[in-house]
Amino acid sequence: MSAVTGEATALSHTEALASPQVMPRRRGSRRGWILRRLLLAADLVGLVVAFGLALLFEPALRDVDEVTPRVELLLFVLTLPLWVLLFRVHGLYDRDEERTDHSTVDDVVGVFQAVTLGTWSFLVLSTLFDAPHPTLARLVVFWLLSVGLVPLLRGATRAAARRTALYTQNVIIVGSGRVARLLAGKILKHPEYGLDVVGFVDHDGGASISGARSVPLLGTTDELPRLVAEHSVDRVVIAFSTEPYERTLSVIRSLQQVDVQIDIVPRMFEVLGAGAQMHTIEGLPLVGLSPTKLPRSSRVLKRAFDTLGATLGLVILAPLFLIVAVWIKLDSPGPVFFRQCRIGQRQRPFQIFKFRTMVVDAEARKGEVAHLNMHATDDPRMFKAPNDPRVTRAGKWLRRWRIDELPQLINVLLGHMSLVGPRPLIPDEDSHVEHWARRRLDLKPGMTGLWQVLGASDIPFEEMTKLDYLYVTNWSLREDLRLIMLTIPAVARTRAAY
Repeated sequence: MSAVTGEATALSHTEALASPQVMPRRRGSRRGWILRRLLLAADLVGLVVAFGLALLFEPALRDVDEVTPRVELLLFVLTLPLWVLLFRVHGLYDRDEERTDHSTVDDVVGVFQAVTLGTWSFLVLSTLFDAPHPTLARLVVFWLLSVGLVPLLRGATRAAARRTALYTQNVIIVGSGRVARLLAGKILKHPEYGLDVVGFVDHDGGASISGARSVPLLGTTDELPRLVAEHSVDRVVIAFSTEPYERTLSVIRSLQQVDVQIDIVPRMFEVLGAGAQMHTIEGLPLVGLSPTKLPRSSRVLKRAFDTLGATLGLVILAPLFLIVAVWIKLDSPGPVFFRQCRIGQRQRPFQIFKFRTMVVDAEARKGEVAHLNMHATDDPRMFKAPNDPRVTRAGKWLRRWRIDELPQLINVLLGHMSLVGPRPLIPDEDSHVEHWARRRLDLKPGMTGLWQVLGASDIPFEEMTKLDYLYVTNWSLREDLRLIMLTIPAVARTRAAY
């Protein structure tokens, strides 16, 4: 009898979750709803402006067009629904709601593919059917302008949207243990994600995390559908709840009937990076990790990319280097460059180049400023003094904009470093790296990387080594390009908070 009663109770619980009584929410208040429309408008404006500028390009070309520029523009406007469809097929309107860290940089490849496919498909089809079309020169100009203008307008649109309350998503974290608290802490440190953690939900209760504010325990998973409606929650993250597996599964299934985004922290998340791929065996999803040893061809490709990038960087930045060198010499006595021992690939030491930002005897005076170390209480393995008195007037400005690190391009050219890679550590810091994390130096240290894009000195030592490990074991040239493009806004955020 008790078994029947227990079975009935479990069934009633599942049925209650399966049909939650939640209040419908206005679609207009959702991040995805507003951004889809804003991005659509940005794309249309970008395409039309690019086409209009292409019509103005080299007026002499008008004499060989089959139709007038006005008719060309009208015909192009009529094709805009097809362009929107093409952008939609490439997933360019849905990822802002699904992915918390999605940025315009992640759209660049998709925009390039969509514009390229649309432009040259139009040329091929119009030629086959002998239909009026712009000249080849104009199409090339339109293609180049669109590839640059559309991402630029998308970036401006997102920047504007992020300053509004409509962009913020309310989040409930299912779980209250270490992983749930770690996740909440990361969200609190990164307001640019546009996430507001309203609280935890778990079976046994009793947890909160203090940061910019306290994150409370709202209730149990049984109450989750009601809490989602009550707090206008847009996103629920499952982070290792203490609930039994079957109960958690019922909760997830119930939430799929509610207009809410569901994220699940996977098991063994410590080894999953950008290179992880989902595939299936008869409907059973598997997460695939590529072999962690890079083939020789990939290493050659990375080195070629580094050499080309460093060479171009040094040539383009030569005038800036000269101005900074003169400024440093006028500001304080001492050399222009600061050289320091760092640990490189496969534990080989090398001398890193930076513009000098401190007084000459800074190393000897390090003990005087030990009390200013922002990591002194939580992680003394790292040293960072925000208001270090040893920093010169010129050095303060150079550090604010990360210009002091540009001479590392010399290290890249010499083969000591890479444009993107693990953080270059001094020997004392390197001695604290755990054995498993020493895989981080299977690749050369980088001028930038995950550690800089995600917070640089604000990231604890252990977390930094994990990020380096993930970078090395999930390396791809596309990820390198993405991190380079993300470094510029990361530096801007650092400067704003300086």
